[in-house]
Amino acid sequence: MRKLNLKRKAVALVLGASLVASVFTGCGNKKSSSEDDKVITVGATPTPHAEILNDVVADILKEQGYTLKVVEYNDYIIPNTALEDGELDANYFQHQKYLDNFNEENNTHLVAAAGVHFEPFGLYAGKTKSLDELKEGATVAVPNDTTNEARALLLLESAGLITLKKDAGINATILDIEENKLNLDIQEVEAAQVARTLQDVDIAAINGNYALDAGYGIDDALAVEADDSLAAETYVNVIAVKEGNENSAKTKALVDAVLSDKVKEYINEKYEGGVVPLF
Repeated sequence: MRKLNLKRKAVALVLGASLVASVFTGCGNKKSSSEDDKVITVGATPTPHAEILNDVVADILKEQGYTLKVVEYNDYIIPNTALEDGELDANYFQHQKYLDNFNEENNTHLVAAAGVHFEPFGLYAGKTKSLDELKEGATVAVPNDTTNEARALLLLESAGLITLKKDAGINATILDIEENKLNLDIQEVEAAQVARTLQDVDIAAINGNYALDAGYGIDDALAVEADDSLAAETYVNVIAVKEGNENSAKTKALVDAVLSDKVKEYINEKYEGGVVPLF
């Protein structure tokens, strides 16, 4: 009889220990979940996106009790698939048009939570030092890919050098040029190589990041995309989240931090017009 009681006590002790362990384990899980709620994981390409996040946004979020984790990518596909799969809370690397096309082609459900900046095109002097000096048949280098060529043509139009068909817009190609008073010889070149053609052409339309890489500041440009241009509106770089998370606490905290005066000052000082804040 005494042995039976001892066995019952032993069982009771084991069950009690298991219950206590379960309680503590449950508390541990709650703590882990709470900690996860304070970590914001954002996918970004290195420049300028990850730089902005790491150099400025992380400190702002820290003051709000959040830890920012930046995951860097060197391509434009994985940061979107990772966001769709829930591996990221947000990403910051793409413009609105790319995001829309990606959703359509991949059946993803990503939306823009905020527009942040755009990287402007500029017309840069080659053999001809000003737009007023351009002569009949002057050569103009433009990128040969669809998106960048359209931006270059729109910039040439805004500078008064050509006129495009009314409905060409952001899909414009050289076939959409309706009027070319100077009979400009528009030469299509791979985007990353346009800056290298300057010594051989009269002017060239170069994307901001490639111009900076080649040692040209935006102040060197003869003409630049306006902050309120169709290109600025279309190619604004956005913070993207999965549909349904636009108003989550994490998204609101991230957006508020990115769209802050500190970030605007950082962008203006570091990129000197090569990146333009739109907030």
